[in-house]
Amino acid sequence: MSPTRLGQNQYGKAETRVVRVTREGRTHHIKDLNVSVALSGAMDEVHYSGSNVGVLPTDTTKNTVFAFAQQYGIASAEQFGILLARHFVTSQDSIGRARIRIEEYAWERLTEQHSFVRKGQETRTAEVTYDGAGWQVVSGLKDLVVMNSTDSEFWGFVKDRYTTLRETRDRVLATEVSARWRFNWTRDEDPAPQWDESYAQARRHLLEAFAGTYSLSLQQTLYAMGERVVEHRPEIDEVRLSLPNKHHFPVDLEPFGLKNDTPDSAVYFAADRPYGLIEGTVLREGAEPRIPVTD
Repeated sequence: MSPTRLGQNQYGKAETRVVRVTREGRTHHIKDLNVSVALSGAMDEVHYSGSNVGVLPTDTTKNTVFAFAQQYGIASAEQFGILLARHFVTSQDSIGRARIRIEEYAWERLTEQHSFVRKGQETRTAEVTYDGAGWQVVSGLKDLVVMNSTDSEFWGFVKDRYTTLRETRDRVLATEVSARWRFNWTRDEDPAPQWDESYAQARRHLLEAFAGTYSLSLQQTLYAMGERVVEHRPEIDEVRLSLPNKHHFPVDLEPFGLKNDTPDSAVYFAADRPYGLIEGTVLREGAEPRIPVTD
């Protein structure tokens, strides 16, 4: 008898880039996605003996992404993920669970017709998981850089023999927001959220909470951001945030005979690394955490 056994496993095609151009005469619309498919189910035999009887080739999953984009269009990242996940689970007996991860890249019109420029603010994300009985949809965004040039303090922290950081009552607070939020929609028979509207509003509440919170710590700001989304969006039960602290340190200009703290200006060094990383989850009362802490 072997001393080992197979644990959790999955397979699929990662990062299929698909761009769908919808033409309404001379006016065009663009959907630009990066789609990753992960499938799991009755896959023991292929690992133990190499038998591919139950294996849908990863190349087929790639082709399905392209075919579905043409056949059904891309209404939203979430809806496209739902179509794909349902197809893989219901069309193959060996597949019991499908997880679709999507990044969406936004384009902004340069003209009213067919000229665009790639937006650079953030990347929209979506993760759809289906097991044949229920859904889990987690949307989000990443790479959204924000800054408050004041209304942030940091003091009263623990100090030991290695502490050199000075307390401050006025600092720059900047971060690169990575946020994921889980919908409480799990069943086909229930009305699905309006995915695009929900994304726009969740993003708005994240930004308004960041801008409107007088911050004594980045942890406080994190909680305020997640709390605002949960309070204002009833379709969302959980928000997980990862906020790297993009440190801005005042530059010492005294060696040059300059004072770097005047009423009308200040100069900072924007540090690249190392950086503080603040992470946390905000839950609706009674909800259980389901978004994984790490990928």
